Amino acid sequence: MTEVIATNETILVVGGGISGMTAALEAAETGKQVILVEKRAYVGGRVSQLYKYFPKLCHPTCGLEINQRRAKQNPNLRIITMAEVSDVNGEAGDYSVKVKISPRYVNDNCTACGDCGRAVESEFDDEYNYGLSKHKGAFLPHKNAYPYQYAIDPAMIGTDDATKAKEACKVDAIDLDMAEENIELKAGAIIWATGWRPYDAAKIQPYGYDRYDNVITSVEFERLMDQAGPTGGKLIRPSDGKEAKNVAFIQCAGSRDRNHLTHCSRICCMASLKQSTYVDEQFGDDADVSIYYIDIRAIDRFEDFYKKVQANDNVKFIKSKVASITLDKASQNPILNGVDTEGYHRYANQHDLVVLAVGMEPSVAEFPITLTTNSNGFIEADDSNGAIFGAGCSTDALDVNRAVQSATASALRAVQVVNKVAKAEG
Repeated sequence: MTEVIATNETILVVGGGISGMTAALEAAETGKQVILVEKRAYVGGRVSQLYKYFPKLCHPTCGLEINQRRAKQNPNLRIITMAEVSDVNGEAGDYSVKVKISPRYVNDNCTACGDCGRAVESEFDDEYNYGLSKHKGAFLPHKNAYPYQYAIDPAMIGTDDATKAKEACKVDAIDLDMAEENIELKAGAIIWATGWRPYDAAKIQPYGYDRYDNVITSVEFERLMDQAGPTGGKLIRPSDGKEAKNVAFIQCAGSRDRNHLTHCSRICCMASLKQSTYVDEQFGDDADVSIYYIDIRAIDRFEDFYKKVQANDNVKFIKSKVASITLDKASQNPILNGVDTEGYHRYANQHDLVVLAVGMEPSVAEFPITLTTNSNGFIEADDSNGAIFGAGCSTDALDVNRAVQSATASALRAVQVVNKVAKAEG
């Protein structure tokens, strides 16, 4: 049974990505009691799935490890993974929150030795790698996971493999009888930091994401480059394992489109500029990159990075909204069809691999309490939300830097609320 002590002076953070972790840590480091709930088996969110940040091209592991260390050292912060908020009632300063905790089937005895994973044969789609690879039925979510603890895929429960995993564990960490729990918490303020999800590329029918193996998304491309990813960091295409030296990036794939997402997702241009350097990193002078764009959003401090990519002779910029993608069956090369608006000539260009810069939409479409949202589903700052404050990409399409700023601001607002509660009750 999960025991959680919380009062109306507690701050609840929903979502453990970069925004949720930032908000929770900032609030906890002011001395407030904070509970963070995260639906995945680990915290870190989509940032943990990136290969590099823009514009410095540094690896996210550094920032994540700092946050993990801060979390471990702070007694005011309690993290509950595999947990989702199912109901919220009350008002500012006095909320009652119901939380559903899914079974991990692994307890705190786990040392992450890996014996359970080696003992089983069952494999399942790896959500961390966006389904580009499989993980064992007993698995560590990723190499830098926090908590650093194995989990059992629920689909394996009741099978012989589940028994093998339990028998292989020398520290009695596997509990196949774990069941779903439902707990109720009190909170004075809530920070909603449930982040974003990539737009479903299969909905963009002319681009053939669900038909052509060598058309992938920008988030999948990040995982291909990671040495701990599905290809060991080798930039090869899914259909045949051929090196993908000739890569096309399509901007605004599903964004700024009345048939899909009407808003600009802001990060997509910079993400593709960054990813163009990945191809260069792997293949040097043999790299051949084409960026198909409507316009490039690279403002403020990102302008210099944009100019640097523009100066690369291996990168071409084609001002065009790609009309469709077809397939050369012999080579399995995607063929991009459209009109270059800077010359008004038609093209049918073949590439080894096509990367769709898919837009960002809120991860949560329906909330357990009424919140004011805009036409794109992002949480608005509104007095009617009481002491429930959106943070990071639950409020807008933001890059990491701006998401962290948003989270810090939300933490300060939540601290002000519980300070008032403490003063009123004191």
